[in-house]
Amino acid sequence: MDTLAFRTQVLEAHGAKLTEVEELLAYNRNLFDEQRGSINPVDFPLANEPHIEVWREYVASAQSQGAFSALANALVQLRFPIQAGISTREDYRRATRKGEFPTQTMTVLVLIEPAQLPIFIYHTLAGEIPVIVSGNRADFVALLQALTKRNEPVDIPDSMGACIVSGYNNWDRVKRYRQHWESQYPDHCSEQDWLEAFADLVPQKARYQDRFILLSRGPYSNVPATQLGLDEDEWLRLSLVIRREHESIHYATRRCFQSMRNNALDELIADYFGILAANEEYRADWFLQFIGLEQFPTYRESGRLHLYLGDPPLSAGAFTVLTSLVKQAAANLEQFDRTYLQRHRTIAGKIATLLALVSLTLEELASDASFMLLRKAMQAHQKQFDPALS
Repeated sequence: MDTLAFRTQVLEAHGAKLTEVEELLAYNRNLFDEQRGSINPVDFPLANEPHIEVWREYVASAQSQGAFSALANALVQLRFPIQAGISTREDYRRATRKGEFPTQTMTVLVLIEPAQLPIFIYHTLAGEIPVIVSGNRADFVALLQALTKRNEPVDIPDSMGACIVSGYNNWDRVKRYRQHWESQYPDHCSEQDWLEAFADLVPQKARYQDRFILLSRGPYSNVPATQLGLDEDEWLRLSLVIRREHESIHYATRRCFQSMRNNALDELIADYFGILAANEEYRADWFLQFIGLEQFPTYRESGRLHLYLGDPPLSAGAFTVLTSLVKQAAANLEQFDRTYLQRHRTIAGKIATLLALVSLTLEELASDASFMLLRKAMQAHQKQFDPALS
């Protein structure tokens, strides 16, 4: 049976009608696997991206002047308030589109706890990435609105507590590039010369675009500690670990497979590694709490799963089938983690696990054959590191 026929059979077994099968085959298309040919497992962990060098300077500056001050000196959006319509203001457009920083010396983005804003560089499978941790929920929302919503007061779902900021145009890096360029061509650095040099720079996005992670300290997915039977302080500590690892996996799939979607498969994989980092083994019941399926087949509207409906969004019927797929995939993954993956908690094992998970579709992970498919994929990737591992 070919893959498409197998996936169709699984969807039908979970109650999908013909039109819903078509929707879900499109929604669950595996974009990771289509890019796997460009990745060699021996390259892991990947070399750092160019922006890491300047972020090391930001981290060092934060030690002496405070993280918020260090960041505001570099990230121009932090010099503006959160305000409806601000993205259309001329000074805002000049700052964010041309790097013309405001002249005021004090930043005007108001945070409740600006001193509680640690920044650090974190090691992931895809190389290092900068991480900013907000001290409280309100500060996280303000930073998210500033850095990803053009300082507009856009609503942020309560269940969202982390974000990867990708493709961020860092005008501080452009400024540094210009200073270096002027030092190389002191006799040919007129404004017109610079405009021509800047035009050459624009296609070289790695020279000025950054990726970094923004985390909050609240309970993960807005799930209270009591729901998991945990002490509140312990749950807040674990929540930060889950968020950090979750976003690190999104970073890895984006960098390695050119895909990072608001999709159920992406969330299943990222939460798997997050829960594993916090708990040392995967717990499907935690994942179901996070996405709103702890009382399956009932879906809790404050859960996360409805945030990943795709474009165009799934119909109500297809979403019902998706909840069934996700629930079964989580249960299958827990069984595989406890009976097979516990023996492979090494870095090589983690890489092989990621490569195995991204090679399958949600239907395959939810099928009766999931254990066999995962083991086969794991063994194939482990042989690329060390034949003895398989």
